[in-house]
Parts: sequence; C-alpha cells; structure tokens
Amino acid sequence: MSMSTTENSKPPLPPFNATTAAQKVRAAEDAWNTRNPERVSLGYTRDSVWRNRSEFLSGREAIVQFLTRKWNKELEYRLIKELWAFHGSRIAVRFAYEWHDDSGHWFRSYGNENWEFDAHGFMERRNASINDLPIQASDRNYHWPLGRRPDDHPTLSELGL
Repeated sequence: MSMSTTENSKPPLPPFNATTAAQKVRAAEDAWNTRNPERVSLGYTRDSVWRNRSEFLSGREAIVQFLTRKWNKELEYRLIKELWAFHGSRIAVRFAYEWHDDSGHWFRSYGNENWEFDAHGFMERRNASINDLPIQASDRNYHWPLGRRPDDHPTLSELGL
C-alpha cells in the first residue's frame, strides 16, 4: 500500500494489521521528528481531539499552536515510537523522546498514546500520557542528526527503554 498522502486519504488505512500499524507508527515518528507543526498537523482530521498531559485541544490550528509552543521549549527533540497494540481503527504506542530546555538541562520524556483513525487514515483522536525524567547529557541515547531516525538506530526495546 502506498504511503503517499492526498487531501482525501492518508494511507495506510484501517483496519490495521501488524504491518500497516507499524507503518503508521513509523510515519508518525518521522513526521514528529521534522519538528514542523504544519506538516505534523496534516496527519490529523480537521477536528481532531487531543489530550496531551493535562492539556485538551481540538482541530489542526490548535495542534499547530501546541506543537509550536512544544518545540520552542523542547530543543533538539528526538523521538522514537514503538507499536504496542492495534485493533481495527485503533493503535496504541509507547514512546520516548530526548530534549533539552533553554538552560541546557536534558530530559527523557516517556509516554503512551492511544490513537483512533477515521476511514481515510487521518487520526481523529490522540490521548497521550507523558512523564519527564531529568537526565545527564552523558545519559542520552539519541545522537542522530536532527530529523528522521536512521533505520539502523536501535528501537526502544533494543535500548532497554
């Protein structure tokens, strides 16, 4: 199945199987690693509903505003997502990302997300629970150049996260 995006669909489409669910997770990881709020927002329905930590938002414009604030605070952001489970139009993922604040303090943020997609492959619901762990720069695991995680980089499971 093509991974190209049109205005009307964003393959792979539900119902998901192990292969297409993993493709959807990697596509989301790749988009988020661009740190481009407008690009990321195009993976969601126009009225997508989010819960991110204690923040609730709805719609692509709110997503863009949220991600702009996020990546202005979370510098040198690098993310790995991993498929946890899937069924029909739903996918559960776990993730960890590393970032530093404007004072140079590093963090690893761990979390779980529950996703629900419409029939056209756009995410209509995202619920995220996230915890931040302060780390030393020497404890970082993600050293690839900013952008897409290289295919040969270890996964969360391979890193023991």
